[in-house]
Amino acid sequence: MAMSNTLFPGVALVTGASSGIGRQIAISFAAEGCRKLALFDKNGNDLAETKSAIKNIAEDAEVHLFETDNLDADQVFKNMSLVIAQFGRIDYAVNCAGMFYIFPCAQSTKSLGIYGPTKPSHNLTTAEFDHVMHTNFRGLWLCAREELNYMSTQDVGVTHDGRPGFRGSIVNVGSNLGLVGKPETPVYSASKAAIISLTRSDAIDYAKHQIRVNCVCPGVIDLRTPMTADVPEDDPAVQTAVMKRKGTPQEVADAVLFLSSPKASFIQGAALSVDGGYTIS
Repeated sequence: MAMSNTLFPGVALVTGASSGIGRQIAISFAAEGCRKLALFDKNGNDLAETKSAIKNIAEDAEVHLFETDNLDADQVFKNMSLVIAQFGRIDYAVNCAGMFYIFPCAQSTKSLGIYGPTKPSHNLTTAEFDHVMHTNFRGLWLCAREELNYMSTQDVGVTHDGRPGFRGSIVNVGSNLGLVGKPETPVYSASKAAIISLTRSDAIDYAKHQIRVNCVCPGVIDLRTPMTADVPEDDPAVQTAVMKRKGTPQEVADAVLFLSSPKASFIQGAALSVDGGYTIS
């Protein structure tokens, strides 16, 4: 069987790559030897900064930017087809675009929620419901649908050690709140639980096509933004996790790259918690 001298000889596609976890995932692919990257985000200026960061560590990397609103099905369809026109295939897709829940901080007077106040169901409007579900779930599904469509018809890729290859790998970024409940996060938690269920269903349907589909479920991650800076290490949202600290984008990226790589060749439909033990506490 053909072998590669790197874990990532193929094409990586990362959505939500302009900042935070998505940016770190894109950079990490390059750091681990991937030299063909397609980056999606609706923020073109920040996406260009991600490309610059990649070029700083991998000058020979071929990086193409696609300014994309994942809520626009036509844009997703068009830009996915442009990726195929440019690279011919997609080997590793990471669907990271979405909104990240920021835990309410016990020591802050601000209500830090889904970029707005957290609420129980009876206080939510249909507009708020639709916004969260569309941003977190529908947008991810639109991307995954196109990725699966292209992956299912491409050749099986080579691996670093001759183990069975695959046509493609998809890693969806969910949340630990898709696995456990938390007060006043009904729609956010539901949107992330939907991602986990989608992951499992697609993993079943596309295993016969030699496509692996998995999910990572981050906990409280220090994204180095003003909002996350307001969550101190001694906040209950952090201390509930048995490791009693916030995670880093790199720690999430490491989990994503593992699931994307041939080293996870026998892992299918997993929802990997990267939360310092929050879900077991």
